[in-house]
Amino acid sequence: MKNIKLIASIFFVSLLLACSQDDSDTGFFDNADAPANISALFTITQNNSGLVTIAPHGEGIVSYEVFYGDATVESVTLAVGQKTTHTYAEGQYNVKIIATGINGKTTEAILPLTVAFVAPENVAVTIIPATGDTFTIGVTATADFETYFEVWYGEDPSQTPVQFNEGQTVNHTYAAIGTYAVRVVAYSGGVATTEVIQNVTISNPVTLPITFENATLNYQFSDFGNAATSKVANPDISGINLSANVGKSIKTAGAEVWAGTTIVLDSPIDFSTLTKFRVKVWSPAVGVTVKMKIENLNNGDINHEVDQVTTVANAWQYLTYDFGTVNTANSYSKVIFFFNFGTNGSGDTYYFDDIRQTDGAEPKTLPLTFESTTLNYGFGDFGNAFATRIANPQSNGMNTSAFVAQVVKNAGAEVWAGTAITLTEPIDFSSFQKIKIKVWSPAAGIPVLLKLENSSNTGINTELSATTTVANAWQELTYDLTGINNNNNYQNVVLFFDFGTNGTGATYYFDDVKLSN
Repeated sequence: MKNIKLIASIFFVSLLLACSQDDSDTGFFDNADAPANISALFTITQNNSGLVTIAPHGEGIVSYEVFYGDATVESVTLAVGQKTTHTYAEGQYNVKIIATGINGKTTEAILPLTVAFVAPENVAVTIIPATGDTFTIGVTATADFETYFEVWYGEDPSQTPVQFNEGQTVNHTYAAIGTYAVRVVAYSGGVATTEVIQNVTISNPVTLPITFENATLNYQFSDFGNAATSKVANPDISGINLSANVGKSIKTAGAEVWAGTTIVLDSPIDFSTLTKFRVKVWSPAVGVTVKMKIENLNNGDINHEVDQVTTVANAWQYLTYDFGTVNTANSYSKVIFFFNFGTNGSGDTYYFDDIRQTDGAEPKTLPLTFESTTLNYGFGDFGNAFATRIANPQSNGMNTSAFVAQVVKNAGAEVWAGTAITLTEPIDFSSFQKIKIKVWSPAAGIPVLLKLENSSNTGINTELSATTTVANAWQELTYDLTGINNNNNYQNVVLFFDFGTNGTGATYYFDDVKLSN
């Protein structure tokens, strides 16, 4: 115990002596070295944001002053162990760090910093063919670390690139068939880029159906036996054929009994599901034999032919050819027509159009009159609306036809309830771009929405609304579709009665859906 007390006393005296020394003695601090070994750790965020973290290091330091080295005027003061962040553009910079020691002495260091953005990664380019237009494509792209894209379509070497952002689709229409290198460059925030090149082949094949409406397609007719065939404007826009263009074949005076014309398809005919053909034909006489023949591309001995006879004169009619017994093991790429087969030519002119495969059923095309006793109109109802073909219960006024379509919008039916009819072939808007429909409604002020859809892709659609102005009487509603894209192949006709309102059990009628100008 005595030893412990002695040690404590000595420590206490020593402390008193130390405290009694002159406080003005700062020689220790004054003689301290200036800060040394100044450096910094630069960490760049890998997202092309330009965000850099600066962590200064050194010896004998109490604080740092950091100058970023770009256009930023203000500096930042950091304590030992602190960091600072700063956003840079891509480039090279001199970061200045002034380190201050315990005695106020400073040391300055200039540290080089390079900010380089990474090139875009995972670049994916998608080329989308336009529906119904073999010369037009859409280009879209995605990537990581990109800011925007540029595309060159490969058609014009002096083309100014088209800029677009992720999520956008840019379209281009080529002037001619061929294979083109579509070049897409993805840009980051700086000089780093990534390039993708994809080849796109633009073709304009002659395939079924043949409608003669493609302005860029070369419909080549190979005539024989002194027949003369060409594509012309439709001379008789009426009845079942309202299209703008048709095929014309003249069996010149003295032409061979077997005179005709050949159309070569760019791919063989597919008989896997449909083995019949339907053709619109215009003849100056009744009883004219129109032979249709199909041939192998390279061997004319491989063929199959069917005859049909016209039943009307100076008007369009459908001729249906049944190739159900054709040998499907063979390939057929030639379609051949012989007008007035078996008779020498006398200078008569014939027209033909819309050569297409069919199941042989009665075609469901505009106008829809609901007068056929054999046609299955196939109403596609939805939203708790129901449509049927019935005898006209309101045979008066402007509509005294025998049959009409009835639509009942049941109580509680969806606001979008309606019915759809899928036509046998797309509507041809080449000559007429308005649709008229006779409608009977129990009230005036009822909106009747007409929607047209591509049957293969209902996302391709257009719609217009018209409003009834009379109650309990027939009236004709007109839907003006001027400027409609005929290449979209609208085949579904969809009607919504009292669109936007839930069903009340009301009954509506419609009839005579037709093209008009």
